[in-house]
Amino acid sequence: MDLRVVAYDDPDAVKLIAAVQQEYVVRYGETDATPVDPAEFAPPLGLFVVAYLDGEPVACGGWRVRGDDEAELKRMYVADAARGKGFARAVLAELERTALAAGRRRLVLETGLKQPEAIALYRSSGYTDVPAFGHYRDDPLSVYLGKDLEGSRGDLRAR
Repeated sequence: MDLRVVAYDDPDAVKLIAAVQQEYVVRYGETDATPVDPAEFAPPLGLFVVAYLDGEPVACGGWRVRGDDEAELKRMYVADAARGKGFARAVLAELERTALAAGRRRLVLETGLKQPEAIALYRSSGYTDVPAFGHYRDDPLSVYLGKDLEGSRGDLRAR
């Protein structure tokens, strides 16, 4: 597995982001309308990574600064053909590690009830319920999770 930091608008990232948006259409009937500026995912304000398998982009995810010490996870996705092979956990671990290294003490995210595999990944990785925020804060299908990165510093360094 090859993980690379790329720009949010890198062609490989754009391809995977389009795929995750299509996944949202299938599951929710529409794309994610949360406002996103590619510059938010460029250091030091954020980071975006793409995972490759045999040179092909198969997974992605990013974080962007939110508030004084938080970062928000966005666009976590694994292509169908690469699911079940550890890519989601590897991308998540890298995002946690890099957010902590950039001074973020907590990661938060919004996902949805129609993404049970995402909820299972986050909960099994130590994410717990947090107050709703952002574009979908009043949507009954939304799930909001967060994780204190400083409390898991040893775990993150060992990965």
